[in-house]
Amino acid sequence: MAKIAVIGAILEDPKKANECFNEVVSEFRGIVKGRMGLPMPEHNLGVISLTVMGELDEINSFVGKLGKIEGVSVKTAFSKKDF
Repeated sequence: MAKIAVIGAILEDPKKANECFNEVVSEFRGIVKGRMGLPMPEHNLGVISLTVMGELDEINSFVGKLGKIEGVSVKTAFSKKDF
């Protein structure tokens, strides 16, 4: 059963973390349905929201890989409904 989730990520030093972050997102591009980014150069931050749809294990794997990137904080909200 698939779930829809929203992944919120804060990149604390976007110049350092952006390349690794984009590589992981590319690896999971099949489940990514939307992406919105908000650069905040005055605070040396980047805020990214990803909407994904996939199996729970796949989404958790994605979030786990993003969370292992130095300088990246990640939180996820899942749909209660299965698809």
